Amino acid sequence: MAQPPPDVGEDECLPEYRHLFCPDLLQDKVAFITGGGSGIGFRIAEIFMRHGCHTVIASRSLLRVCMAAKKLIAATGRRCIPLSMDVRAPPAIMAAVDQALKEFGKIDILINGAAGNFLCPASALSFNAFRTVVDIDTIGTFNVSRVLYDKFFRDHGGVIVNITATLNLRGQVLQMHAGSAKAAVDAMTRHLAVEWGAQNIRINSLAPGPISGTEGLRRLGGSQARVSKKALASPLQRLGNKTEVAHSVLYLASPLASFVTGTMLVVDGGAWLTSPNDTKQLADFESSSAKL
Repeated sequence: MAQPPPDVGEDECLPEYRHLFCPDLLQDKVAFITGGGSGIGFRIAEIFMRHGCHTVIASRSLLRVCMAAKKLIAATGRRCIPLSMDVRAPPAIMAAVDQALKEFGKIDILINGAAGNFLCPASALSFNAFRTVVDIDTIGTFNVSRVLYDKFFRDHGGVIVNITATLNLRGQVLQMHAGSAKAAVDAMTRHLAVEWGAQNIRINSLAPGPISGTEGLRRLGGSQARVSKKALASPLQRLGNKTEVAHSVLYLASPLASFVTGTMLVVDGGAWLTSPNDTKQLADFESSSAKL
């Protein structure tokens, strides 16, 4: 069985990297990455830059993306522009995209990676909490895609990769809000692929599974014993890592996938096929009176 590529748990660049793809696969391309300051988004930015790409990383936290940009530039020697932006605010998105275009003159790739999630049963979920997740995941994805379309992709073509999830493939306890929001993004991916294909715009989504070294796994995965048990029950019997996800995104964003659009690539080691629903966890949540 192939060994996973090396990775580090924190939001740090890889101490060393062996290219599996051609090092100039994205030479002088420009990628706009929301959620690029941490976790999977950070590693996507790094792997893109290690293949010749310049990046714009956007997040609500300017401090976070500024720190990330310094690390990325030092490790790869490519340009990286950090921008503060809320995907729920179209005027802020327009300003960020204008700044990116001023810096680079173009944007070739959009990675929609901004997301919000937490564990909560539907019966305890407040109206506002549900709306917040949909606003960030679903509406935020549309907002950024639409702005990029209007300002550059419509006339020049481009590639969009939406980071989604496998939650909606079968239904999962405590994740109705995130599963619903990501399901809408997967539907959006297919609709936009049909509508924007004539403008030479490819749109795909990528659904990671449990990925080590991410905030999502730390907050949503439960105890270490529970995470290990679920990982061993999956077909590949391990967690994935951020570099593996980034390599898959690299494929979708690159000319290697030039005839791929409107599809969802699942990168979870087959976990969604075998991972059981934790109904005990649901019962534990419902026994408390806390609401989000």
